[in-house]
Amino acid sequence: MEEKLKKILLAVARDAIAYYLKNGKKIAISRTDFPISKLWENRATFVTLTINGQLRGCIGSIIPVRPLILDVSDNAVNAAFRDPRFYPLTEREFPLINIEISILTVPKALKFHSPSEMLSKIRPGVDGVIIKKGFYQATFLPQVWEELPDKESFFSHLCLKAGLSSDCFRREGLEVFTYQVEAFSEEDFK
Repeated sequence: MEEKLKKILLAVARDAIAYYLKNGKKIAISRTDFPISKLWENRATFVTLTINGQLRGCIGSIIPVRPLILDVSDNAVNAAFRDPRFYPLTEREFPLINIEISILTVPKALKFHSPSEMLSKIRPGVDGVIIKKGFYQATFLPQVWEELPDKESFFSHLCLKAGLSSDCFRREGLEVFTYQVEAFSEEDFK
């Protein structure tokens, strides 16, 4: 994606959080204000907020169901104020956050016959992973490989995030999907 569009999306994310902090509602975004057609293509995104390198919120969508610019705006607000792992972002914290946007490819089902075959097909640092079993589901963006570079540890943590046992990836009936991202953050433009 062009640098210009990355900067626009990062600015929209920051503006959406600022507007919500001040007004308690989501900012209106129109095609008139942002007439670039790429911004209006349906894309799935995640918005990750950090303060001093520590996670402060991360919310996203996996399936592309709304325009890129609207997905970024909504996910920015949700990461700041609706991530159940954190208290809502405060005005004091707002200037300290770094915003990272990940634009996802459409997830693809991974075909495998055994846990070892599944692990062998996963590419650390490249693949984001979604696991599903019954009503349980979770995902890790490819960036999580930086913290969990070992495949077994990565999957154990992903299983726990989904509310399953840490060895769920070794059991029958697990569906696995992979996707890739184009990630960029405000720090990239400082």
